[in-house]
Amino acid sequence: MRTGLALLAALGLAACAQVRPAPEPAPPPPPSPGEVIASAAASLVGTPYHFGGADAAGFDCSGLALYAHAQAGLAIPRTAAAQQRAARPVPLAQLAPGDLVFFRVHARHVDHVGVYAGGGRFVHAPRAGLAVSYAELGSGYYAKRLVSAGRFW
Repeated sequence: MRTGLALLAALGLAACAQVRPAPEPAPPPPPSPGEVIASAAASLVGTPYHFGGADAAGFDCSGLALYAHAQAGLAIPRTAAAQQRAARPVPLAQLAPGDLVFFRVHARHVDHVGVYAGGGRFVHAPRAGLAVSYAELGSGYYAKRLVSAGRFW
């Protein structure tokens, strides 16, 4: 009987020795440049508008795009019109967070830009007296003035 118990104990220990620990879960992939850009823009919601601004003291629309891209390590032109010319065009149906959306608001050329956030929304610095905020691409004022979209990442 003792031999049988010893044999069972030995088998039990051997079985335990062969159990391998579960592998560590793989770390999540790093965010894409577009996700970094969109997140940086979203973090600025509520920051005051400041004509010519491109830092935490305040932003104009192209300064916001410039700053958000810098957070992803990307240098882009300063003005909305120059950003549109330099960006790789993106069909509106293929917008991804971090893309830029361009508008004609007061002129015949592009004079406003926002950072696409996903879900049909974009982050922008609208005008003096208003803070950085979200707006809808598909409704009203901005839908009528949307010209194109572009990507730098």
